Amino acid sequence: MDRALVRIACSALACAAVSAAALAVPVGAALATAGATHAAAHAPLSIIDDRGRTVRLAVPPRRIISLAPSLTETVCALGGCDRLVGVDRFSNWPAQVERLPRLGGLEDAQVERIVALKPDLVLAVPSARVLARLEALHVPVLALQPNTLDDTRRMLEAIATALGDPVAGEAEWRRLSAGIDAAARRVPARLRGQRVYFEVSSAPHAAGDGSFVGEVLSRLGMGNIVPASMGPFPKLNPEFVVRAQPHVILASEQALRDMPKRPGWASLVALRERRTCAFAPAVYDLLVRPGPRLGEAAGRLADCLAALDGGKP
Repeated sequence: MDRALVRIACSALACAAVSAAALAVPVGAALATAGATHAAAHAPLSIIDDRGRTVRLAVPPRRIISLAPSLTETVCALGGCDRLVGVDRFSNWPAQVERLPRLGGLEDAQVERIVALKPDLVLAVPSARVLARLEALHVPVLALQPNTLDDTRRMLEAIATALGDPVAGEAEWRRLSAGIDAAARRVPARLRGQRVYFEVSSAPHAAGDGSFVGEVLSRLGMGNIVPASMGPFPKLNPEFVVRAQPHVILASEQALRDMPKRPGWASLVALRERRTCAFAPAVYDLLVRPGPRLGEAAGRLADCLAALDGGKP
């Protein structure tokens, strides 16, 4: 019997008896699940991070510091937002993290403040300068670098394991992947296979075909002017972009405004014909952060591509 129907049908005196009979199997299953979750929440943990180091924790951490936005967002998507006691200066989603202490960034994380917050675990990227100092102070550090979609999946699973709910990582990955697949169905057929240039900084650095951004674009049916062999986010010679003549240019609003002023870039046909997608800061953050919102990011890309084709499927 449906739980809502049980609640409606029961009188105040008979409800307990009816509910027990109607829900015996679900309650049993729920108790088994709860028992497994309880056991996981109190079991020692062993996680291999992206440096190849094994991080051992006696129990799932109750006080976590995240030093990268993608890691912060993953903790929250997996239900651990209330365990965060500090974040880096760029973490801004979900809104709940805006209230937390800001502890610096990749190059200038504030060690003394981090230690004073007594974290059970610090999440960071392997290139963060603070890692060696924290480990010398016996602060557990899990270093994760999600450059690709496979890396992103591994990050979800590693953080879910750290939180004491290992199955949640795979579930979150399936949800994310389904969002990308749904977005792909909205990309106009006429645009499929066209080559894009996705700028991540004005150096210019681009999202190559082997990056998580490039892999999302590939799953949307798009090509990329930057092959995977050049690395996930290579710095390009500006002439490379001009010679490549991408069919579509994707960038932040500010970058797209500046592009025609760059030497030679006025010759880019995509700029002249406005085959471009300019993303506001909040949306751009969404696109360049590997983590639980990549399905939504794929949807934003698909929306822009559809708009370029006049909204046609």
